[in-house]
This record gives sequence, structure tokens and C-alpha cells, in this order.
Amino acid sequence: MFRKNKKHIQNNLFGLSNSLTENLQKEIMESEYQKFYELIFLNIKEEDFECLYSEVGSRPNAPVNVLVSTIILMQRYKWTYEQMFQQIKFNLLVKTALGLNTINEIPFSEATMFNFLSRINNYFITTGENLLEKVFDSLTEKQLKELKIKTDIQRTDSFQAASNIRRYSRLQLLIEMLIRIYRILNERDKIEHKELFNRYISKTSGQYIYKLPAECISEELNNIAEVYHQINNQIKPSYEDLDIFKIFERVYLEHFAIVKEKIIIREAEQLNSSSLQSPDDIEATYSKKYNKTSVGQSVNVVETANPENEVNLITDIAVNPNNIDDSVIINQRLEAIKAKTPELNELHFDGAYSSLSNDAICSEGNLNIKQIQTGIRGRESKSVKIEISEISDEQDKTVTAIDTGQISYRVNCPRQEVQSQKTKKRYRGIFDWKICSECELAKGCKVEKFARGRIYYFDRKEYLKKKRYKNIESIPEERRTIRSNVEATVSEFKRKMQNGKLRVRGRFKTAVFSFVMAISINFGRIYRYLCGKILPENKEIEHNLASG
Repeated sequence: MFRKNKKHIQNNLFGLSNSLTENLQKEIMESEYQKFYELIFLNIKEEDFECLYSEVGSRPNAPVNVLVSTIILMQRYKWTYEQMFQQIKFNLLVKTALGLNTINEIPFSEATMFNFLSRINNYFITTGENLLEKVFDSLTEKQLKELKIKTDIQRTDSFQAASNIRRYSRLQLLIEMLIRIYRILNERDKIEHKELFNRYISKTSGQYIYKLPAECISEELNNIAEVYHQINNQIKPSYEDLDIFKIFERVYLEHFAIVKEKIIIREAEQLNSSSLQSPDDIEATYSKKYNKTSVGQSVNVVETANPENEVNLITDIAVNPNNIDDSVIINQRLEAIKAKTPELNELHFDGAYSSLSNDAICSEGNLNIKQIQTGIRGRESKSVKIEISEISDEQDKTVTAIDTGQISYRVNCPRQEVQSQKTKKRYRGIFDWKICSECELAKGCKVEKFARGRIYYFDRKEYLKKKRYKNIESIPEERRTIRSNVEATVSEFKRKMQNGKLRVRGRFKTAVFSFVMAISINFGRIYRYLCGKILPENKEIEHNLASG
């Protein structure tokens, strides 16, 4: 049964505030932990988590705002679960942050925390809604409003969040699966099929392949193919409901094929980046970026970037398989970002985010977002630059012209300008042959030659792409480099990882890390901002941010 936590509001005669000296009380009230209590703890909407609990009369839940705040603090300070409980038991500052009034108060057990996260995960699987994302969105919305942060200009970047799993070679992965399959068999099946598994179970998968000569790997893979085939036909039917056999079936289909009633090992080229990388994280995918490989997830970050802002906040987080292109990820998030920050009209990103689809969704429809790209992929030669400009009629709006197919363009090269002509599927600009033949740039010109002159063919998508290329030239010079500052934000996330690896596995746990870290980073920026302001001038902002 769900019940909101109001206990922290009630003063206790023998509580923390009454058992400390005046100087110690003052230090606590001025600490980061007190501000965490005011800015984060008090603003967590516990009712958003009511869906996790029974509607009938039963034992009330542990306080949701304490649980969520603890998760944030764990990531902020890189605590293990053991360290977290020590902090809650003995650290007065942590008790202050969590609204605990007495030294002896322990708000939940370790099992309660695990059950809480499990419920959030199950709710996400069932509904597709991550309740911790909801906390992040709710807190950020209030913070943006109270701090009067301009959201019209934003920037984005992504980073690889490697899963905390062991890296397996193909052969080692196949052997590891055999070892794990054997472990869960009942005693009768272990005895019956011991000969099938015998050569693989006396060592770890790493030990097995360590002494295996390179020239024997191909033969070993063929032997394993036969073992997998027998397991699939003889053993799997009795265990197919177990999770390990669901993973086995995936590995079986990814690595092997039946050809003329004989099982064969698939060529390595047939495996893709979405194939299973480890039985410990079935959602981890493989990616190679800037010559660095990663197995896990990708986290995309969007933050405000108007130069007039005294503090900028993260506005959106998206967690995806790391083999999905950045341009696809941002395409899927643009409408959600615009809904959260309707003022957005300028988005800065690097070359990885560009795509024809993003050109269309940003320039046409109701988003109206100017894309500022700092790195251009596949840009045309600068020697002969072809520009396209739209001819708009005040009487006939551009959107209407697009819908009716009546829109026209001017096409410019360094020596001449022509008006486009409509073909069945595209547009074309026909340049004067005489001018082209006398042009000193003719050798470097890639516009196609025809009998009547050089003809440049293009479509609406090509126009939008060229328009994106020119966008950066349309803004003040001091705004052309603001994208790079988002890399400092990415570094804040990475500092909580070890050598690029998270301490957790799976997409859901990666999402938990990402959303609570975004909350923590935003809190840190606001806290430093408030500390740097003259207190009397800032009292109203502090009060509004702290009011739940």
C-alpha cells in the first residue's frame, strides 16, 4: 500500500537539530547535503511511484523520496551498497540529505532497495516508462523555470557506457555457454550427458582456450557445432523455459546453421554488432568509434547552451544500444526534447548527428529547429561550390509550395546563377555552356556535362543538407564553438565510470545510472551557482527551488 513520506517534516524533540551545538547546526544548514534535501529530496513527486504498490490495504511502503534520493547519492559519491548503508547509519550529513530526524533511524533494508529497483524495472518492461526519467524531467522542468534558464539554444553529444562484463572471444563465448548449461542440469542429465560436456567443464572457458593452438580453433568450432546441435535436440526440450536456455537458443541461431541436414558454424562475417557479447548482459551490443571498441550501451546527453545563461542544465537523456548511429538517436528524441523545451530553435552537434531525415524533421513540420553542425561529413570540394537557395513567394508560403510541388530554387556556382527546372522526380539547374567552357574552375567541377551545358540535378533533401551546411555561417561567431563545452558534461558522467566501464550490466541499469547522474550533475551546478551568488539577492530563487 502506497503512503507518502511526511515524517521528515515533523520536528523531533530528541532529533538531530536539537542534539548538536549551534555551530554544528549552522555548518549542516550551509552544507551541500542540506541543499540536496531542499532542492532534490523535497521536490521528488512520490505519487508518481504509487503505481508500483498494491491498492488494497497492506503494509505501507518504505519512503519513496528516501529511496530515490539514496540512489542519486550512491551515484554521486560512487558508493557501493555496503558503503551506502554505513553512510546512512553514521553520517549526519547524509541523514540530513535524506530527511532523517534521529540518529537511530534506518529507513529501509538492503532487500527493500533491491525490490524497489526491481519494481521500477518491471514497470518499465510493462509500460515502457522509466519512473526515474520522470523524476529527472520533473526536477529539471522546475529548475529551468525558477532559474529562468533560456532553452532556445541547446547542444548534444553522446558517450559509450561499457557494460561491466568480461570480453569474450567467439570460441570462449561458446565454451562459456556450455559450462553454464551443464551447471543447471539435474543430476540424472549430468550423468547421462557427461561425455558430451566432459572436455569443457574441467576448466574455465579462459583456461580452455589459453593453451589451444591457433591452428586448432577451426576444428574446435566444428566440434562445438555438433555439441550444440545435440544439446538443442536432446536437452533443450526439457529446460526451454529456463532463462539460460533462452540465451542458448539465441547463441545457437546466431552462430550455427543447418545446411543439408548438417550443422555448420557460420562465417564470422555473418555475425553483426547486435549478436550476444556475453551471457551476463544480453542487451549489450558491440560498437567501434574513433578506433575504440565498446560493448554495452550509448548515452546521449542534451543540455542548454545559451551564452546568456549563468548556469546550464541537462534537459534530456537517452540510452540506446551502442550500435545505433547518433543521427538516428537524436531523430527519435527531437519531438520529446521540443515538447519539454518548446523554446528550442537552435541545436548544436557534431558530424555524427547529421542525416537527411533530421534535415527534414527540423526544417519542415512544426519543430523549426536550426541545426548547427560543427563537423561536416562528406562535404563537397571547396573549389567549385554549388549553392541552392529557395525562391519564396509572399503570396505562396513555402510549406504550401512544397505540398503542391510548385517550389523553385536558384542554383549558384562561383561564375553564374540559374533558376531550377522541375523534372518528374527532381530539380535541375542548367548552366550556360559558354560560361562553363571559359571557366578556370572547369577541371575541378563535378557538375555533369551534357550537350547543352553542365546540368546539376538535386532534390529537396539535397537543398536541406546544403542549408544545414550554411547554418553555422548565419549565427554570431561567438556562438559557433559552444558545442564543444558539452564534452565537459560527458566527462562528468565518465568520471563515475572506471576505464569507460559502468559497475552495472544491462540497459535498464545503465538508464538508472544515466538519469540519476544527470540529476546529480544538475544539482551540483545549481548548488555551485547559488553559493557563488550574493545570498540576499538569491533568497527568492532558493525558496522557489526548495518548495515542493
